[in-house]
Amino acid sequence: MAKLALNKSTLNHENQRLKSFRQFVPALDLKRKQILAARLKSRRALAEYAQQMEQVEAEVARQLPMLAGTSLDLSTLVQLRAVRQRQDNLVGIELPVIEAIEIDRREYSRLALPPWVDILAARLQQMLELNVYRQVEEVRLARLEDALQKTTQRLNLFDKVLIPRTEANIRRIRIALSDAERAGVVRAKIAKNKRARIAAS
Repeated sequence: MAKLALNKSTLNHENQRLKSFRQFVPALDLKRKQILAARLKSRRALAEYAQQMEQVEAEVARQLPMLAGTSLDLSTLVQLRAVRQRQDNLVGIELPVIEAIEIDRREYSRLALPPWVDILAARLQQMLELNVYRQVEEVRLARLEDALQKTTQRLNLFDKVLIPRTEANIRRIRIALSDAERAGVVRAKIAKNKRARIAAS
């Protein structure tokens, strides 16, 4: 780190730096609070999706106990075709938002398959949609966590390092300038007394 010049120019520079640092802190703190609120909302959404998925699984177990003993291949009954997303901007963070989920339901003969396959197809579609929403929410949460960490680090840098260091520099410069001013007054008095003694002799 460069040696601090103890003069008025450096004092003005340090005062300007302190002023700009203090302007950054409220903006960063507001950003951190917005990210915290969005993170809380995202965590709640994930918990909600997990609960809904458990409910669907419980409904399938209750409504379709015959699934356990079936030899029918129902793996291709419902398939994800596409997920359309857009990006929302939250205080500079790009967050994915689902606009539409396109799911293909395979055509099947209602005479060849048992009637409960309709219920299963509906539940599989529901589960597939919930899973897509959950995955996108996990991406959102990961981006929010990353942004929160960076914002908190920046806030701490200003709040706990740069501002205190700049304040300490300002104090040092003021003390040095004050000492220099006092020393100048003392030198002037000594010189005046010397001149007075020379004039008297």
